[in-house]
Amino acid sequence: MSTIFREASARQRVDCFSVFSTADPSALPRIFEVFSLHGLVPSRCHSACLDRDEDQLVIDIQVSELPNGLADQLARRLRRVITVTEVLWSQKRPV
Repeated sequence: MSTIFREASARQRVDCFSVFSTADPSALPRIFEVFSLHGLVPSRCHSACLDRDEDQLVIDIQVSELPNGLADQLARRLRRVITVTEVLWSQKRPV
């Protein structure tokens, strides 16, 4: 990876979503549909069952350079997904 690309990537604002859901086969498609309806492809994602509760799934999603206000709108839409029990949202800003 070139130095220029790494420096540009490091300066991007990244919105991070932690989505808690019941561990249901339909959970992941329903959650990712919220992003696809806006034409977004997450830059990173990871999902796992919680250690303390195998019936709960946590999905961590990162999206780079969202337009202002869209991250809040996505978080609100994610909270309305039928399998979702909680949504946490934060922002990593460039240094």
